[in-house]
Amino acid sequence: MLNEFKAFIMRGNVIDLAIGVIIGAAFGKIVTSLVEDVIMPPIGLLLGKVDFSNLYINLGKGEYSSLAEAQKAGAATLNYGLFINTLINFLIIAAVIFMVVKQINRLKRAEEVTEPDTKECPYCLSTIPLKAVKCQNCTADLNDADTVRQPSTE
Repeated sequence: MLNEFKAFIMRGNVIDLAIGVIIGAAFGKIVTSLVEDVIMPPIGLLLGKVDFSNLYINLGKGEYSSLAEAQKAGAATLNYGLFINTLINFLIIAAVIFMVVKQINRLKRAEEVTEPDTKECPYCLSTIPLKAVKCQNCTADLNDADTVRQPSTE
C-alpha cells in the first residue's frame, strides 16, 4: 500500500496540481492585497471615504460604530461590504486569468505555425518532401526551380 501511495504521489499530474494550488494560494494573497490595499482605498475615497470592509447591516439590537465592534459584541450582522471586496477580488482574478490564458493561447498558435515540410511537384501536382530533388511519382528532376527537366519517358 505504501508503494502504491508513493507511485500515486509521484505522478506528474498530482505534483502539477500541488504546484498549481500553492501558486494559486500565493497569487490569491497578492490579489487580495492589491484589492484591499491599492484598489479599494481610492474607490472608497471617490465614494466619500467609504471603507467597504466596514459596511454591514446590524440584524440584532444595539448600535455599533464598526463591524469589528459588532462582531466582538457577538451581534448578528450582514457583512455586505466584505462581500463587495470578495466580489472585486474575484473579478480581478478572473480578468488576470483571462489575460494569462489568452497570452498562452496566442503563444500556442504561434508555435503551431511552422514552415511546410512538403511541396507540390510542378508536373504531376503530387505532394513530395520539401528537400526532394526528384519526384517520387513522375520521376521529374527538381534540382533547380528554374531549370526543372521533364520526366524521362524511358
